[in-house]
Amino acid sequence: MLREVADQSIVVPLGNNVVNVNGIITLTESAAVLWKKLENGVDSADELVDALLKEYDVDSETALSSVSEFIGQLREKSMIE
Repeated sequence: MLREVADQSIVVPLGNNVVNVNGIITLTESAAVLWKKLENGVDSADELVDALLKEYDVDSETALSSVSEFIGQLREKSMIE
C-alpha cells in the first residue's frame, strides 16, 4: 500500500508481504511512479518504461535500466512474482 508521508512516498507491506519485508519501504520519485502504475494494473516492462519516458527527461536505455532494477528489488522481497 503506497502512502504519502511528509513529502515522501512509502510502501507499507500488508498481508503475506509483512513476513518478507521488515518495516516500510521509502520510494524515490520515479519508483513511486512505477509503483502507482503497478497498482493500476500495468504489468509490462514496456508500459513502465513508457511511463518514465513521459514523466522524466531520460532516454529509453536509462528508463529500462531503472524499471529492471525496481522490478528486481520487488521480486527479491517477494512483493511481486
